[in-house]
Amino acid sequence: MPKTILKTDVIIIGGGIAGIAAAIDLLDANKTVIIFDRDKEENFGGLAKESFGGMFYINSPQQKRSGIKDSVALAKSDWYSFAEFSPDEYWGRKWADLYLESTEKVYQWVTSKAVKYFPVVHWVERGLFQPGNSVPRFHMVWGTGHGLMESLINLLKNHHNNKNLQLFFEHKVENLIEKNNSIIGVSGIDEKNNFSFEAFANATIIATGGINGNMQKVRKHWHPDWNKPPQNILNGSHHFSDGLIHDEAEKHGAVISNLQNMWNYAAGITHPFPRRENHGLSLVPPKSALWLDSTGKRFGPMPLMTAYDTRFLVSTICNSDDQYSWQVLNHKIALKELAVSGSEFNDAIKNKNLFQFLLTVLFGNKKFIKALEEHSSDYIIANSVEELAEKMNALIGGKKINIENLKNSIGDYDNNIRRGKKLYNDEQLRRITHVRQYRGDKVRTCNFQMIDDKKAYPLVAIREFILSRKSLGGIQTNLHSQVLKQNNNNDESLTIKGLYAIGEAAGFGGGGSHGKRALEGTFLATCIFTAQKAVQHIIDKK
Repeated sequence: MPKTILKTDVIIIGGGIAGIAAAIDLLDANKTVIIFDRDKEENFGGLAKESFGGMFYINSPQQKRSGIKDSVALAKSDWYSFAEFSPDEYWGRKWADLYLESTEKVYQWVTSKAVKYFPVVHWVERGLFQPGNSVPRFHMVWGTGHGLMESLINLLKNHHNNKNLQLFFEHKVENLIEKNNSIIGVSGIDEKNNFSFEAFANATIIATGGINGNMQKVRKHWHPDWNKPPQNILNGSHHFSDGLIHDEAEKHGAVISNLQNMWNYAAGITHPFPRRENHGLSLVPPKSALWLDSTGKRFGPMPLMTAYDTRFLVSTICNSDDQYSWQVLNHKIALKELAVSGSEFNDAIKNKNLFQFLLTVLFGNKKFIKALEEHSSDYIIANSVEELAEKMNALIGGKKINIENLKNSIGDYDNNIRRGKKLYNDEQLRRITHVRQYRGDKVRTCNFQMIDDKKAYPLVAIREFILSRKSLGGIQTNLHSQVLKQNNNNDESLTIKGLYAIGEAAGFGGGGSHGKRALEGTFLATCIFTAQKAVQHIIDKK
């Protein structure tokens, strides 16, 4: 097999947001850079390109304009509450503290790249049984993650030091090359042309994403809080986030930590237009829909509802008998509230079309709902509760849905609404009252809409599965993004020389800066931040 041999200052394994951000800063410093990306060139940008594009900031201009009073101290309290760090977690805590003190730097870096944010800050992960985001902090990129990555890729390819950059697509890095206790390069396969290659550099940066595109690893590291892994787990991660370089780094003495901590989603459906094996689409569940178990019974006593604690949703469903769920709603609720957690189907925001966006706010995302009605195997419509139950049972191939359970779930909820706001005595209605007090949610949340309301027909049922998304654990690093050796006893100097890990590959910093949960918007931002820290150390080295 023919072999290509390359040399550069820095090798980056992976062409997602972390790798691209690192490359931009390295080019700014006049370093020569090679990026090896296993995907095709049209997919350059990784999972970030498919994301909604939210970023977590503290004391941002958008918060201040909206009168939102935030502080690092409050954000740290919220972060630690959600993280539930294990007592011996050291580097994850260190990275969390450092990022919380530095969000302004990430904000400035992103906005300097001609990226703009939606003026209203979104409020997600508010917390349920422990505090989450006390105030709105989810800053949505105008253009979604697709627009963010297009801006960064355009900047990278047109950089004034572009001559220093080499991009290699469909190149699978398989091995780290070690000499004299230092990583000096990588080797692998050009999968398109069937060539082998070796590349040598002073520094190698792992930016390969996590393990959540590899269902075998996801099942192996499944968190014990979530019972056994469900029979059907959809893949909402990048198909090359397979953890192979994690394994290779571990062979060279790296610490791999917290892989049991994952950020999975509870409302995944089979992608209507799949592009990879077991491809799932992550829905933003309507707040006014009823979340039901496999028999048609409403989850309780605490009803499930999005925007408060995603991990609680996943845990509850995974500990139910069949480990999947249904959402029952109607067409009116679907138009107003149903959305996708990503750039897909959010055409108005993705294309930065303000007029089209306002139309979707007023009249709903009709194109998306029509696509689900016509192409999704998990989306059912009916003109009576009886017909809905019959179609739900037909989809799963049995009589699992109990018609009385379904009628009681819908009827109890609707009757509560009929009594009037002064007599609401339902936890979901109380939370809807809460979310509608914030302008960012009011415009997207129905005004206490009954389910079995013929004016809002047809009825809708959506079958939903757990969807694998992000790894909250990964390769352990010090605060310079250097990969730490095994048995380092929290000594930042005990590193694998020449090797760095950033972004999701590093558990977004230190092998687990989020702990068990994320406050959302924290993934893209910490990818950039860990890249900045790695580049700064590489530049400062003599």
